[in-house]
Amino acid sequence: MISQRRLSKSENKESLTEDASDARKQPLSRKTKKSRVQNEVEENDSVFLKLLKTSGIILKTKESQNQLAVDQIVFQKKLFQILRKHPSYPKIIEEFISGLESYIEDQDNFRNCLLSCERLQDEEASMGTSYSKSLIKLLLGIDILQPAIIKTLFEKLPEFLFETVNSDGISVPRLIISQLKWLDRIVDGRDLTTKIMQLISIAPENLQHDFITSLPEILGDSQHADVGKELSDLLKENTSLTVPILDVLSSLRLDPKLLSKVRQLMMDKLSSVKLDDLPVIIKFILHSVTATDALEVISELREKLDLQHFILPVWLHASQSKLKNKGRISFSGNQENSGQDCVFLLFDVIKSAVRYEKTISEAWVKAIEHIPSVSEHKTFDLAMLIIIYSTNAQTKKYIERVLRNKIRSGCFEEELLQSAFYIHYFVLKDLCPSILSLAQNLLHSPDQSIILFGSLLYKYAFKFFDTYCQQEAIGALVTHVCSGNEAEVDTALDVLLELVVLDLSAMRLNAVFVKGILDYLDKMSPQQIRKLFCILSTLAFSKQHEGSNHIQDDMHLVVRKQLSSTIFKYKLIGIIGAVTMAGIMAADGYACRSSSLTQGKTDLSNEQYTQVTSLLQLVHSCTEQSPQASALYYDEFANLLQKRKLAPKVLEWVGQTILNDFQDSFVVDLCAVPNGDYPFPVKALYELEEYSSCDGIAVNLLPLLFSQDFAKDGSRMTSQDSDHKLVSPLCLPPYFRLLRLCVARQHNGNLEEIDGLLDCPIFLTDLEPGERLESMSVKERSFMCSLIYLTLNWFREVVNAFCGQTSPEMMGKVLARLKHIVELQRILEKYLAVTPDYVPPLATFDLETVDVIPHTSTAVSAKIRKQGMTGRGKKRKRGGNKTSSHDTLSKEDGSECDSTLPDRGQLEKDFKGKEEKTVALQNYHAFFRELDMEVFNVLHCGLVTKVILDSEMHTEATEVVQLQPPELLFLLEDLSQKVENMLTPPIGRRIPFLKSKGSQNIGFSHLHQRSAHEIARCIVQLLTPMCNHLENIHNYFQCLTAENHGIADGPGMQVQEYHLMSSCYQRILQIFHGLFAWSGFFQPENQNLLHLAFETLTNRLNQREPDQSLEELLTQSFYYLQNFHHSIPSFQSALYLLRLLMVILEKSTASAQKKEKIASLARQFLCRVWPSGEREKSSTPNDQLQALLGIYLEHTDSVLKAIEEIAGVCVPELINSSKDASSSTFPTLTRHTFVIFFRVMMAELEKTVRGLQAGTAADSQKIHEEKLLYWNMAVRDFSILINLIKVFDSRPVLHVCLKYGRLFVEAFLKQCMPLLDFSFRKHREDVLSLLETFQLNTRLLQHLCGHSKIHQDMKLTEHVPLLKKTLELLVCRVKAMLILNNCREAFWLGNLKNRDLQGEEIISQNSQASTADESEDDTSSLVSKSKAMEVDEEGEASDGEKEQDSDESDDKTD
Repeated sequence: MISQRRLSKSENKESLTEDASDARKQPLSRKTKKSRVQNEVEENDSVFLKLLKTSGIILKTKESQNQLAVDQIVFQKKLFQILRKHPSYPKIIEEFISGLESYIEDQDNFRNCLLSCERLQDEEASMGTSYSKSLIKLLLGIDILQPAIIKTLFEKLPEFLFETVNSDGISVPRLIISQLKWLDRIVDGRDLTTKIMQLISIAPENLQHDFITSLPEILGDSQHADVGKELSDLLKENTSLTVPILDVLSSLRLDPKLLSKVRQLMMDKLSSVKLDDLPVIIKFILHSVTATDALEVISELREKLDLQHFILPVWLHASQSKLKNKGRISFSGNQENSGQDCVFLLFDVIKSAVRYEKTISEAWVKAIEHIPSVSEHKTFDLAMLIIIYSTNAQTKKYIERVLRNKIRSGCFEEELLQSAFYIHYFVLKDLCPSILSLAQNLLHSPDQSIILFGSLLYKYAFKFFDTYCQQEAIGALVTHVCSGNEAEVDTALDVLLELVVLDLSAMRLNAVFVKGILDYLDKMSPQQIRKLFCILSTLAFSKQHEGSNHIQDDMHLVVRKQLSSTIFKYKLIGIIGAVTMAGIMAADGYACRSSSLTQGKTDLSNEQYTQVTSLLQLVHSCTEQSPQASALYYDEFANLLQKRKLAPKVLEWVGQTILNDFQDSFVVDLCAVPNGDYPFPVKALYELEEYSSCDGIAVNLLPLLFSQDFAKDGSRMTSQDSDHKLVSPLCLPPYFRLLRLCVARQHNGNLEEIDGLLDCPIFLTDLEPGERLESMSVKERSFMCSLIYLTLNWFREVVNAFCGQTSPEMMGKVLARLKHIVELQRILEKYLAVTPDYVPPLATFDLETVDVIPHTSTAVSAKIRKQGMTGRGKKRKRGGNKTSSHDTLSKEDGSECDSTLPDRGQLEKDFKGKEEKTVALQNYHAFFRELDMEVFNVLHCGLVTKVILDSEMHTEATEVVQLQPPELLFLLEDLSQKVENMLTPPIGRRIPFLKSKGSQNIGFSHLHQRSAHEIARCIVQLLTPMCNHLENIHNYFQCLTAENHGIADGPGMQVQEYHLMSSCYQRILQIFHGLFAWSGFFQPENQNLLHLAFETLTNRLNQREPDQSLEELLTQSFYYLQNFHHSIPSFQSALYLLRLLMVILEKSTASAQKKEKIASLARQFLCRVWPSGEREKSSTPNDQLQALLGIYLEHTDSVLKAIEEIAGVCVPELINSSKDASSSTFPTLTRHTFVIFFRVMMAELEKTVRGLQAGTAADSQKIHEEKLLYWNMAVRDFSILINLIKVFDSRPVLHVCLKYGRLFVEAFLKQCMPLLDFSFRKHREDVLSLLETFQLNTRLLQHLCGHSKIHQDMKLTEHVPLLKKTLELLVCRVKAMLILNNCREAFWLGNLKNRDLQGEEIISQNSQASTADESEDDTSSLVSKSKAMEVDEEGEASDGEKEQDSDESDDKTD
């Protein structure tokens, strides 16, 4: 068979090769041509020479080129004509070939025939081409000569197979094969194929490669199948020819089945091939993929391709050694370059495939997405996702979604990511922009695990990539810091902190970018400012590298500028920055010295010591005239001491200065009772030890407060007085915090030096208001409030200081101080109730407290004035005063706390039985000093035996003290607020950068110095004491119920004690819920902590067995907690218990039985009669009832049966009952709560049917019957609920009916109508019954639409258009279903009159109707497109098929 072949670029390339050899010969041939032309011409009388000469070719001898006198095509035509017209044709051909064979027996002649001919000089100008073919190739272009010449060549070729290459570099076998390439015609392709394959089988390996790779350029398309089959067989026999064979197979047109076999063969050998062969093998596999088998092939490929096996021997060891030396990987050397080139080529092949083949890229991502096990994920998977992310813009969102899911499930962890950067560094470094873009998008996520992964991308990009990528990474992180999103800012600053430690020299090169963040300090939180100054200070003052003086100078300039600012906010920024700088300077200097010198007391140099102390003195001098600035300075310094270990010399200087100043400012002798013109008599109160009249000390609080208020009035202030330092009682708590931390640091936690401050009295006055409260002036009441506030904050700091002391005496005193705190809070509530405009003194002095003041004061103040003073004690504010908006802050922050608890003031009012104004101190928590997490170790205390000593330090008596319910509730309330703030994720709402961040973090400054993991660990350690308290409270309510014959709130109950215990119960459950709902438990590094938490709960039941799995511990913990449901005292506690069990259920793999238990508990709580006062007419209890009912319906086995029970049994019990009556089955169901039950049932019903699959005609008959039965139940429930609006026709109920009624009809259209399409014939009666019931419901919805329009209720009418459209679609869909089932006659359309909910006709089309009614009719006619009103085609259409005689419809169907 003869096939046409076109000349292509490959032919040009081959010709250029011939030209190259020709060029090497030309100088010699031209040189000799002029001198010995006659001697070089081959003279012979053979037919071969005569015919060639006649046709235009002159043969030369030796190394001279054959000369072509005419054009190549002309030569071929002339020779062809001569041969055909020769008298002895076809014998002449044999003679010609015989002459050729004789001529080429000489190797020089043979080589000349294989090399390109030389054109004569006079012919070159007229040539159309710039190259000429060899004589053999010209002869092969003549059809009658081609078979014989091919036979001659293949007979001649074996002579040269095993010869070495000539000195001129010409390989005769390669030259012979090149003659066969790109021939215009192949006369006998099958014969040529056979000869070549035979030649390949005997040729040496180096020539085999060349012969095989030449096949696509030699053979025609018709031979591709045969060659492919033979090559595939050869591939199995000789693996050394894998690369050329696969390269050729990729270029041939082969049967897909053959390609699939070869591909599978390569897949099986993938683990044993060489790295050099891998690019070609992968290229073949990817090019042989089709759309149908892409996912299967890629899945197998990624499973069997172990790149780590290939790459590690090449460069990993060198990478690690050079990484240690330089911090980044850079390679040089020939040994590594060869392996690198293969890897580069491999990934280039993969990149090309995923870039240009959409099916391959999608299949690869799906293959990674469907990996079943966490352990099966490889570094190559992560690298491939990044590669595809960078090459295909269309798949970026999809890849991000896959990445997020993998991160959440723990498949992609830090170790895997680090390995990916180590192993695939050379590939990933070119994708740096895409990696940074991916990291940026991940940091926008609200999920903490995803944010962490994004931060790791930044970290490793900086660690492994070059300077340009490092700069881009720093720039992106700075952008995140300036974005305004709190999570992004925190994460970016944390990454910058890590990078400073990781590579300080590289970070110093990018310090200018980090310094730019200083322009955005205004809207950063204090903790973020601390991190920023820590980063800059480390860059500036680290002793590891010199040459950072310019950074130091810039830092000093910024801090001095901020400290000297007249704007108070900037002064506070300067304080934070200066203290952070001082800590870095002192700590780094100490660490450097201690590591370089031998043992002995090492310290800062004099120069370093001077720098630190001068900076601290500068801060002190800039803040001493401002109590708030001084207090912040003390707090910041205390935080520094708590986190860092300062050099001994600095610590000693600080300790002496603080102790002396504190004693001079705040402590006086007990015998020196101050005398002065004070508004109240001064007394020493709250003394824990009996001192003689001239012995002991006291805190001078009342005189200092009076002096401060006196100084504010401005009277009797002399110039000398103004020169003295202003001593403000505001600084007392923070100054003491600094003092005790300094003493603890100096004496390894021992506070004996200052333990006198724990039990010393305070100079106060009688705080109990008694009868004089109403007679006090506003100023006197404000003074008393401030005095109590300062005393409370002092006691709080005292408890913070001494809670860690282990001696029983100290612990007893701490418990006494806690009792004092509770008592003072009770007194403060009374004062605040009659002093509504009072603004407490500040207790926290960070930026957020001051920053949000101007933004919230006006609006909230107006709101408070409008509402007035309520029973919950909402406070009012003074206008115009900047600090007055702290009132607003405390109110806003308090609103975030759980307001469902009955506050203690209200409980006491009930207990005392008289009218008394009180407030909720939860709204004021921002004005109290923060309790440290260590304080909650007091929860471990059981009975404490306190020894009372006499004056001679002998034991006089012993006293047993323990934590009482009021103090327990105080601690639990504070702990629950901390858990909510740190472990409960904030609402995912982005706050613009130039807007205020709000006040949700006010009062938690010290808490935010710790990570969420640390807080969670602290809570887990407190689980045991909290379980003890929970069990004690449980026993209390169990005994109380038994004493009152099954009624918890019986007549003999103590109201105050009952509510205190109930509040403690709820707070413990709330803390448990906050802990186990923490999203950090899904991170692998926190699994051990979760395991420990469940172990603690499991041990409460019985001694656990060793090595229990997490699931076993979880199950036992679940049953331990659910046992408390018997003693739940309040509805809020019941809800928290259920939420706690649900959170644990989420972490379980076997959840069916636990889900049923939750449903059972929820039902019990709904069927329980709760104590009076639990179901107030307020939004919070309603929300809780809605949540509890939703939990019940969500977890019950059959939602439809539960709805039918409530709507069909319980609700009718209310219809004929009194207004305040409740259902006997569900006591929580009353007329007031009916709308909540109705809303939840409608929502759950719609959610349930929407999740039901529509089914297909291919499903079994049994499945059709089950689905039809299910829809019958759903429609029956819907009918029951809809008909309730005839009795309960309040506006909220009608609104719920319109909203969820439309959604139910939509679900019916999408999920049920396809089922009816193929169920109508076999279940005609059931379908008709279903539609008839549903038609009655839609008719009632029509009546509801008319009712909404008649009453012109905008909230209701906004749902009417969509509902009417949906009902109209239902008409059309039912008609289509009947037509599909050959029952069109069963459908008819009638007119339905507009009626209201009671069935009365609405007259809307008479001649005297209003304009509004006319417009309504016009609109409805447009919707229905019929002569009837909009309601006409609604329900009636679906009526039609049902109200028509059923027998008729049966006949039509049959």
